[in-house]
Amino acid sequence: MFKRILVANRGEIALRVVRACRALGVESVAVYSEADADSPHLAEATRRICIGGPRSAESYLDMESVLQAAEQTECKAIHPGYGFLSENALFAELCRQHRITFIGPSPRVIRLLGDKATARRTMEAAGVPVVPGTKELVADVESGLAEARRIGFPVLLKATAGGGGRGMRVCRDEASFAPAFEEASMEAGKAFSNPGLYLERFLEGGRHIEFQFLADSFGAAVHLGERECSVQRHHQKLLEESPSPVVDERLRREMGARVASAVSRIGYCGAGTMEFLRDRDGSLYFMEVNTRLQVEHPVTEMETGIDLVREQIRIAANERLSVRQEDVHLRGHAIECRVNAEDPSEGFRPSPGLVERFEPPESADGVQVRFDSHVRAGYRIPPWYDSMIGKLIVHGPDRETARRGMLDALARFRVEGIRTTIPVHRRILSDPAFAAGDYDTGFIGRLGGLA
Repeated sequence: MFKRILVANRGEIALRVVRACRALGVESVAVYSEADADSPHLAEATRRICIGGPRSAESYLDMESVLQAAEQTECKAIHPGYGFLSENALFAELCRQHRITFIGPSPRVIRLLGDKATARRTMEAAGVPVVPGTKELVADVESGLAEARRIGFPVLLKATAGGGGRGMRVCRDEASFAPAFEEASMEAGKAFSNPGLYLERFLEGGRHIEFQFLADSFGAAVHLGERECSVQRHHQKLLEESPSPVVDERLRREMGARVASAVSRIGYCGAGTMEFLRDRDGSLYFMEVNTRLQVEHPVTEMETGIDLVREQIRIAANERLSVRQEDVHLRGHAIECRVNAEDPSEGFRPSPGLVERFEPPESADGVQVRFDSHVRAGYRIPPWYDSMIGKLIVHGPDRETARRGMLDALARFRVEGIRTTIPVHRRILSDPAFAAGDYDTGFIGRLGGLA
């Protein structure tokens, strides 16, 4: 096991990793930007070190500064959390060159799965079903339109290096294809320095289902069930739950086995998530692999009792998986709400500033409550970073108990000084369609005023 780990992230996820290190008897070094100098999570790390200015490019995305901090503090491993450098193959390679363990898959696997078009081909070869689409990148509008006619409208243009909904456009007819292609390519080029696009059939009424998996360096891999992530706004997840209301035990076993087999086949090592789109007929189609810890990982932890961050660290230390597939059991139902510092009445405009009151619920009717956050009263939320300030998770014996328990927990949440998305979550959970489990990725748009 490592003696000391550098946590190359901030806020909630940095605190999560620091606490996992402590549970394993490992020292932690928290890096921070000038804007995060007073972040409450820093007090829980063994040591802290400033790595640059408030902008991400000056600090959390500055590979040289992060590596220098690790070397100065004699850290033999770096945990990247999620976002920032967590899926950066170059950074993983630089860690290797500096003889520092990157807690995640190898640079080769990150590159293989980071390019979505290549990942599609890889998973198809491994026996995972993929959405009908192009096998190669689309060279130009003319060839793209020909492929769209072959696939059949509506189609979805997707950036091969994309994420977060950027570089994506739905085309419902030939007339909309050319302008959508130009917009998506330009957006992808600006966001990812890669304008490459590929095409998929757009599945109306689809649901976003993802499977959590763990794999070690000895070839063993297990899946930890699925999460339903269809409640989204502009392709950004707002709420997740497990198990999915539309995945039965037979499908869970079958697709989970395919996921574990596929990642073992390509030599994956660490934690990861394979994302699928579920068609109306119940078919699951591969979308992408996230080669990192997901924001919504606590949902799976509550369901299985398995600490994913500890497993990541143990696997990176070249230890075997602590669980076999037969040891994994899903119990009850878990729901997570992402609490963002945003003003829903102003188009979800970010709401940074001084948190005057912050009292998350410690309990709720019929459920176990967990709240992952670094925020507390008196903390000033900086304007430089993602607006998520915490994740409220509940676990109950069944879905209806979990839903009602989450509503109760949200009603007990007290925040003053900033605006948050708590009212939006209460509206989602109270909606009859959500209560019935009858929703898809277009659900938020149908609620009205939230899309």
